[in-house]
Amino acid sequence: MSSPSPLQSAMLMGSPCFPNAIAWSQDNLIAVASGNLVTILRPDLPNGPRGLIKVLPREPLIVGFVHRKDVVSGCLMPTSLYRDDKPVVQSISWSPLGMAANSGCLLAVCTSEGHVKVYRPPFCDFCADWIEVVDITERLFEYLQCTEFKGVGVPSSDFSEVPSIRPCLQKNALAQANSITPNDELLEEVPENQLSPLISADEYAFRSAMLYSLVVSWSPLLRVASEFYPDPNTSASVSLLAVGGKSGKISFWRFYQPDCYTIEESKTPTAVKFVGFLQAHDSWITTMSWLLFAFDSSIPLIILATGSSDGSVKVWLGDNDKLLKSSEVDQTSFLLLNEVITVNAVPVSVLSVTVHVQYPSKMLLAIGKGSGSIEIWLCDISSREFDKLGSYDAHYYAVTGLAWAFGGRFLCSCSQDNLLRGWILHERRLEEMTTFSEMPRSNDSTGPSRDAFDSCFGVAVSPGNLVVATVHCFDVVKLNRMYEGRILRAAIEYLWIGGLQVDVWLKSPSPCYIEELPSFPEKELTYWAANIIWSLNQYQCLDKPLVFWDIIAALLAFKDNKSKYVEYLVIKWLSLSYLGSRTNLPPEEVLSRVISRLSDVPSRLLHLLNIMCRRVMLAHLDADQITTINSKDHNLEGVCPVIEEQMSNWIKILLGSERELRERHVGFSFSAVKTTKSHLKAPPSQPGHWYPVGLAQMEQWVALNKEQIREQLKLIASKVTHGKRFATKRCSAVESCCYCSASVPFESPEFGFCQSKKRSNDNVKPHKLSRCAVCMEVCPSSPLWFCVCCHRSVFRLAPEPLFRMSSFCLDSDSSNRTSSDAVSSKPLCPFCGILLQRKQPDFLLSPAPV
Repeated sequence: MSSPSPLQSAMLMGSPCFPNAIAWSQDNLIAVASGNLVTILRPDLPNGPRGLIKVLPREPLIVGFVHRKDVVSGCLMPTSLYRDDKPVVQSISWSPLGMAANSGCLLAVCTSEGHVKVYRPPFCDFCADWIEVVDITERLFEYLQCTEFKGVGVPSSDFSEVPSIRPCLQKNALAQANSITPNDELLEEVPENQLSPLISADEYAFRSAMLYSLVVSWSPLLRVASEFYPDPNTSASVSLLAVGGKSGKISFWRFYQPDCYTIEESKTPTAVKFVGFLQAHDSWITTMSWLLFAFDSSIPLIILATGSSDGSVKVWLGDNDKLLKSSEVDQTSFLLLNEVITVNAVPVSVLSVTVHVQYPSKMLLAIGKGSGSIEIWLCDISSREFDKLGSYDAHYYAVTGLAWAFGGRFLCSCSQDNLLRGWILHERRLEEMTTFSEMPRSNDSTGPSRDAFDSCFGVAVSPGNLVVATVHCFDVVKLNRMYEGRILRAAIEYLWIGGLQVDVWLKSPSPCYIEELPSFPEKELTYWAANIIWSLNQYQCLDKPLVFWDIIAALLAFKDNKSKYVEYLVIKWLSLSYLGSRTNLPPEEVLSRVISRLSDVPSRLLHLLNIMCRRVMLAHLDADQITTINSKDHNLEGVCPVIEEQMSNWIKILLGSERELRERHVGFSFSAVKTTKSHLKAPPSQPGHWYPVGLAQMEQWVALNKEQIREQLKLIASKVTHGKRFATKRCSAVESCCYCSASVPFESPEFGFCQSKKRSNDNVKPHKLSRCAVCMEVCPSSPLWFCVCCHRSVFRLAPEPLFRMSSFCLDSDSSNRTSSDAVSSKPLCPFCGILLQRKQPDFLLSPAPV
């Protein structure tokens, strides 16, 4: 299979030891469980800055004491013989986007000691080490102590407010004692008044199993109706962290999305509550996978698939009320839908679930086993019918990774046998595609050859579904002993899958485009076009974060060949998504129609269009050049003298789309002024609620652009401008420089120049000050939100309804109601729709969504 230029591999200094050792986050970061480290990096910078989480040995938790003679009993033999003083990472899982204080992703880490912690990115700490926010095992231990390891009896609300309830027994004499005490002399050293009663060996083993975690998994983002908030300070969205252990039980932890986000506060608390237990299996929990069914938006279904070392696989349906709204610990939060596989001798190693692309009420379940076989099941959740589609002897050793792509039409599997296989789902059967060994690899001569790979420990699919990432261990014997063998232990390998034949509905590209790409067969160019357009269309869903680095990387790789194939593909996407036309219209006509219909295009599609223009079609122009073109009123020759006519059309589309988005925000703000009486008196005290600011700057922007903006906006602006309420805020039109206190007149919505040049000191040059992309006020000198796509800065977040607008409309009652009680969105760029972040130095890791 042909593909764009291969992606460069990333070298690791630790070896993965457990399945699912690699995970791809929603903000385009890759985490790998590599020995005693979790290595976090960007896929586009394999040799760039990295984040690290170090796993260190910890003091054992004191779960009780047994008599010396019980130490050698069968149930305690594994514990008494345990000598591993170098724990490694056993399981990792990314949270949904928006759970961290900066709106990024949290990372849950489970170690081989059974300890689980949750970490956040160091967005304001200026370090490579990620920051611990919650110790799940400590929280669970404190809860079990309250219930005397019965697992029931303490309200979650009461438990979550207790910072530490560990008895003084553990803080004093027994702080350095082993949890099993085989030496009678040690008992004699402990004061009698600090000794706990002895427990039986079976009780000790039971308590240890309750605390020993094996696997972690985050649920998708789940929304809670406002009338069911447990308290007024919690947010409307939560995510559940499932922690499976040796006891066969799963503990559930409800993490609340922050009410407001920050890039300055490093000690923002993370709101988390213990939900309860689920006795899922009678043996170890080895793998879990979540799925959210939203085919009925009023009642979304929460599905959890679990696998065990006893070979059984079960599918559970969550109780929304108990999982999302209850403040009490509950043991009946899940209902067993079906035991897909009963207990047998072959343990289950990995699971992967996804919604069937053609049947929104059906789930595809892939099961990987220790024997190397794979089973595929089709589950109809509405009727609770489970059909086995087939069993395949895919590998020689244990399956260590499974990942669905393209809406369940493609499955990727890997194993300890170092094989990576791809499978196409046709109707009700899997067909193996060309092996990945025949796909082009990176020709990077600085790294070891892939012949040195010894085993594979996980596979992950990129957010745009065009790339798979796998992590391989090296056979150290095959490495150079002097150099590579000293430090290299594993590598991340990236492979393109965008050229797969998963759904052919496009016609072949024009022959002229095919001739320009002789290394690509005609049918594969058709497959690439169909898959890229399918991936782009998935982002029309408002709940899917705009992260499609892989799509842009593929398009730029094709564009490097001086081919017009990329232009053909983007024009085809515009024709289908914006015009609803499947006919092959001329490119000039498509662009002309898109420009004339911008006011009827949803905001999400305008964000997609802006990103495609900036990052693909106008990739040769940087953000400053485009800003200069905009400030010169489309005077292209003054910025870039040699520019093709076709590029001029793309610039006009970009500037027109951004103007449309700005008009929507200005109109929305004026509409809020018109419908709300109290917001101008004082900002609301409730965090997370939006109120319009920068009204004076918006008024001046409307005055400067009277000839370009629509009449509807002029009308509402005039009503607000001449109103008495707005007159009270006229003073906000006067802005001053944060460096010299000189006045800053409003001349452009992008930046401003202070008037320091008019002072007596002729050597003082005016300061160029950035303006907020949302409110158009001059940005302060404090840390700002930054967009990596358009390079704009923000310090006032935009309202959430702005990103959900289907068109420009300000007169409807629904629009007025929406503006009057709007809340701030996640920190999203109002022009690109991608996640904003704090700008980091080049030597520190930061996400790159596009």
